[in-house]
Formats: sequence, C-alpha cells, structure tokens
Amino acid sequence: MAKTQLGARVDEDVAELARKRAADLGLSIGDYLSRLVEDDTSGLRARAVDAATRFLAEHQALFDEAEDAQRTETARGARAA
Repeated sequence: MAKTQLGARVDEDVAELARKRAADLGLSIGDYLSRLVEDDTSGLRARAVDAATRFLAEHQALFDEAEDAQRTETARGARAA
C-alpha cells in the first residue's frame, strides 16, 4: 500500500508520550498513529471502552469491598505502630 506523509503539530508532552508508547509497542511513530486511527475509525476503541464500562458497573461492589478492606487493614496497621 502506498504511504502518504502527514504533518501535525502537538504539544511536546503529547509528542513524548507518543514516542514512548510507540517504542513500548516496537512501532514507529507513523505505525503507532496509523494503528490509533484504524482502531478509532473501526469502532474498536469505542467497543473496548464500552466493555470496560460494563465490567466496572457489574463488579463495582467487589472493588468497593476490596478498597474498604484495604483501608481497614491500613488503619489497623497505623494504630499498631
């Protein structure tokens, strides 16, 4: 497939995040940005966010319970010291 060059101006912190993430994935910046655009336009990102939202909604009570237990243990430890 033929490649086309695009140009975009972004804040330096955004550029650095993109560089680091591309490197983490073993991709060039161009390939990383292509992947982001493809994921976005295919609806993959939206479906992933929807799935995460449903998961959290279904299991929120369990997360709350675990956090409460952790706070209780932390408070007990602080009193013991």
